[in-house]
Parts: sequence; C-alpha cells; structure tokens
Amino acid sequence: MSELERWDNRYVIADTPWDTGNPSTELQRVIVEDKIQPCTAIDLGCGTGTNAVWLAELGFDVTALDFSPTAIDLARQRKARAAAHIRFLTADVLDPPDDIGGPYRFFFDRGCYHVVREIDVGRYLGTLERITELGSVGLVLAGNSNEPRTGPPVVSEAEIRAELGSLFEIVRLREFRFDPTKGMEGCPLAWSCLLRRNS
Repeated sequence: MSELERWDNRYVIADTPWDTGNPSTELQRVIVEDKIQPCTAIDLGCGTGTNAVWLAELGFDVTALDFSPTAIDLARQRKARAAAHIRFLTADVLDPPDDIGGPYRFFFDRGCYHVVREIDVGRYLGTLERITELGSVGLVLAGNSNEPRTGPPVVSEAEIRAELGSLFEIVRLREFRFDPTKGMEGCPLAWSCLLRRNS
C-alpha cells in the first residue's frame, strides 16, 4: 500500500483520531490573542476542512490542501453546508502543484509538519518558502516529545527551533493540549508555534 493509499484509506474508514469535527481551539485562541486579521491564508493538511471553513467564515481568503482525495471530498461537503468560499486542492505539501497560489500572509498547519518532517523536512520548508513572503505569519501545531505516548508523531523544542527557525522568527513557542476526540485517549501534549517570515 502506498503512502497516499494508506492516508486516504484512513479517511475512507473514518480512522481519523485527530479530526474533532470542530475548529482547533488553539487556532481560535491565537487568531484572537494575536489579532491576526483576515488575509490570504492556506491550511496545510486541511483534512475535512473544519479549520479552513472557520477561517473563511471570519473573512480569510482561504486555500486548503490535503494529500487525501477522500479528505478533500469531505471538506468540500463541509464547505457547501457552511456556504463558505474556499479553494480546496488535493495535493502533496512536499510537492505542491504550480497553481498552489500565494504568497499567503497566514498559514496554518495542524499536524502536517510533525508527519512530513520525518519524510523530508527540507522539502516542507521549501514549500513554505515558496508560498509565504516577508512578514507572513504561520501557526504550526505539532506533537510534543516532552510527553512520549501513543498518539501523534512528536518533535522536540530543539528540533522545532532548528527546523522552522531556519526560515522564520519563532515569535512564540508554548505547550498546549490537542482538543479531545473520540478515537484518542486523553489529550496529547502539543506545541503551538507562532512564526513570522523574516527573510
């Protein structure tokens, strides 16, 4: 089974413990706390589109992509129910299409970075460099190695600073817990990393 088939099948059989069905409370907190105003935005690894729809309803001009065609189909259904305007793309964040658009003033990544960094963090950073510009802001939510457990992949503070800090100023790095879901025991410890493009 290919990587694409493996991920898509998880959406087909609804084995998606990361999908709460609601927008991330950490995303909501950061947008309010840091007064991030509606702008062009991209949601990397958007899954079923809950965060993309929430951003669009706030007035962000949203593009959202995911590796899984099934996830994108579900996201489009969610968009239709919400009557939000979002451009959804079935695409690989490590090999984005020419029409990915940008530059985006805001990007959101809930759990994409901590997966793809294990494949090729350089290509992930190359995508971010391509789709953002000086002053662009990003929010990356990732599993936290300070609490090893079964659940999402984890990353250390040092790894985040070395990898994401090579392209962005790390405005704030704090611990939080992912929102509870049906398929996950407890709420895994995570990192909330607010970034600003500085070069």
